[in-house]
Amino acid sequence: MIEPYIHKIQYYETDKMGITHHSNYVRFMKEARIDFLERIGYGYARLEQEGLASPVISVSLKFHRTTTFSDELHIYVRVIGLTATRLHVGYTMECDHAVVCVAESEHCFVDSHSRPVSLKRVNPTLFETLASYAEA
Repeated sequence: MIEPYIHKIQYYETDKMGITHHSNYVRFMKEARIDFLERIGYGYARLEQEGLASPVISVSLKFHRTTTFSDELHIYVRVIGLTATRLHVGYTMECDHAVVCVAESEHCFVDSHSRPVSLKRVNPTLFETLASYAEA
């Protein structure tokens, strides 16, 4: 498992009640996913250079507790599923060793003209790399 991505909650990310606004968690997921891809050698710059993108097609979150200003959120990213055309990513967000949020996002693969592509066909190296991180 790759080390978690750490996000320190900023004051502007909190609401009038002093807790992290729920809308920020989707952004935290993206930050962690970008970090994960960088760590496995396929950052967004490389993907774009190779003519690929992976837009979000669905997202789900389940909250277990709140966070507040200056909390450190540890986000563990894992590949839940992978097909030639879809990537399913899971996120477990923790603060002080307690689960805050469990989330998932699903992505497709498109070329530079936003046309769907088979990752297995157009970039087998990336496909195999992601597959090596997929849950059994």
